[in-house]
Amino acid sequence: MFGYVVINKPELKFKEFDVYKSFYCGLCYSLRSRYGFVGQFTLSYDMTFLVMLLTSLYEPKVAHSEHKCIRHPLKAQPMSSSIYSDYVADMNILLSYYKAMDDWNDDRSVLKLAFAKLLKTKHPDDGFDYNKKAEVISSLLTELGTREKENETNIDVMAGLFGRIMSVLFVPKDDQWAASLSRIGFFLGKFIYILDAYDDLEEDIKKNHYNPFKSICNEQGFDDRIKGMLQMMMAECSKEFEYLPILENAEVLRNILYAGVWTVYYKNLKERRGEDVASDNIIKEND
Repeated sequence: MFGYVVINKPELKFKEFDVYKSFYCGLCYSLRSRYGFVGQFTLSYDMTFLVMLLTSLYEPKVAHSEHKCIRHPLKAQPMSSSIYSDYVADMNILLSYYKAMDDWNDDRSVLKLAFAKLLKTKHPDDGFDYNKKAEVISSLLTELGTREKENETNIDVMAGLFGRIMSVLFVPKDDQWAASLSRIGFFLGKFIYILDAYDDLEEDIKKNHYNPFKSICNEQGFDDRIKGMLQMMMAECSKEFEYLPILENAEVLRNILYAGVWTVYYKNLKERRGEDVASDNIIKEND
């Protein structure tokens, strides 16, 4: 994934960070158990947020265990997992597979095709509607790729397509919370797409790659315009989150929505301006 939906570590209590990390390790274990080592390559903090969100909302049984892994071969790591750890693992593989296939169709990258074939593994039937989700994700990624080839400059269209993909992932079942979860996924997805395009802008210009901001990046007030877009997306996302009756892990989830998602943005903004960057609040994969 992208690595934008993370915690702001200094603002978390030690216990809260331990809980967050245990769900991260739990997701890693689910990916390894269901898809082998290739599954672990798709692990991300973005999806850890979804595991915690769904687990905290639906309050299923949470299994607590300790396991060693390649990254921690000597000391067993605390892990927390639920049925939604497995659901998110499956959704992560589903998205990674279709993204790899989309890259293969666009660039004819043999590595992407090989990765996609490795990901194409049958998963257990946990009662979730995978087939419908697969069709929607595949269709939206295809449309996203087509729009990129057409050099679409309407950021609302492009971010909206990725937002729709994320909205599908955020809804495990059709119930009273589906609408709010869908909207959280939609606006968070738009935030991710906008921030990713903004983050990649300089490199995309150098390499002559597609980026929806190329035509406006030299306009006065461009940075402020992007910040305004991002603030709008997170305001809608956070509003929907507050409608949900979540008590368990609520402060960790709020940390992510109100502070964590901005850590990469401000880090990159300082780098653009040539300012010193404090990295204490940027969580890394080996933390």
